[in-house]
This record gives sequence, C-alpha cells and structure tokens, in this order.
Amino acid sequence: MINPTESAAMRLIYAHFLLSEENVTAIVKAHQPVQVGKGELLLLAGQVAKEYYIVEEGLVRAFVTGLQGQEITTEFFCENEIAIVPASLFHHIPSQETVQAVTDCMLWKIDYETFQALFEQMEGLREWGRAWFAYQVFAMKQRSLDLVTETASTRYLKLLAEKPQIVRQAPLKHIASFLGITDTSLSRIRKEILGKPQ
Repeated sequence: MINPTESAAMRLIYAHFLLSEENVTAIVKAHQPVQVGKGELLLLAGQVAKEYYIVEEGLVRAFVTGLQGQEITTEFFCENEIAIVPASLFHHIPSQETVQAVTDCMLWKIDYETFQALFEQMEGLREWGRAWFAYQVFAMKQRSLDLVTETASTRYLKLLAEKPQIVRQAPLKHIASFLGITDTSLSRIRKEILGKPQ
C-alpha cells in the first residue's frame, strides 16, 4: 500500500502557494487508504455524505435515477481528482446522487470532521478551498452551456481530449447518459469519428 505522503494525486490536488510543505504533509497524512472494487458504492442516494475521496487509481462516477428508472451519470471523477458530493457533505443533507466505482479503485478518504479541523487551522487550506469551489462552479456552468450550445459529436470529442480516461474505462451507456444522448447515438458518433481519415 502506498504511503499517503508519497501520493502523487494528493500532492497535485493540494498544491497551493499558501500551503507550506508542512501543511501539505499534515493534510495528506489525515487521509486513509481505501481499496474498492468495480461497481462498489461509495455513497447511496438518500444518505448524507460524511467524507470525500481522492482518486489515486481508477475511475468513479456519480449518477441519479431518472423518471423512467434509468441511471443518468452526472459526473465522472478521474485519477488526480476529488470524488465528492459537495451539497451533501457541507450542508449535511441527503445526497441526490449515488457515487460508484466504475473500475477497481485506489482512493484516499478524509472524513468531514477531520477536514473541518484542518480547514480551521490552516489559512492556506481555506484559500485552497475557495479556489477549488470557484473552479467547480465554472466547470459546472461550462458543462451546462455545452449541453445546449454544442453538438453531441463536439461534446464527445471534448471529453475525449480533456478526459480520455473516461472514454477508455467507462461503459458506453455511462458515457452516453453523461453526454445527454442515447447509446445508439454515441455508437454512431464513435463510428463516424473512427471512419474519418486521420
């Protein structure tokens, strides 16, 4: 098992000019290693999130159940990203989303109380948190705009360019629901892209 202080994912995520090496070491040591298998649930809709995870290896997704009972993927969490349901964790309310391992995963877990204690102790962590949330708001807004202003093909190509891990590791049905299209449409788009001369 990798030592938390040797985690490239955590070192990357918590890199901030106001966090000293001592700060970062204290933060990463507060995380616990978690191995989860493909398909395992990290959070079930209706539960209140009590921790968040950093993805060292593998792929995680969040999804909701649609009106017809179908699973709709709302987010993917790739390696070197935080798997989190912010509203549930920070507002202590039941999650609308279920969080699931798409592949076998090696994760780092930190519970809310531990994070909050560090957050109160370190000004740098508070600034890190503000920057992280600002980026998440921007990314969420951009994704909602993409869904109404870009074609499905363009959205797929953007996903392929920005997060190829998802295209490599996620099932077609999860990617299709994330892009807001049917499995059949995604299969057609992929065939068209593969058929184009390079």
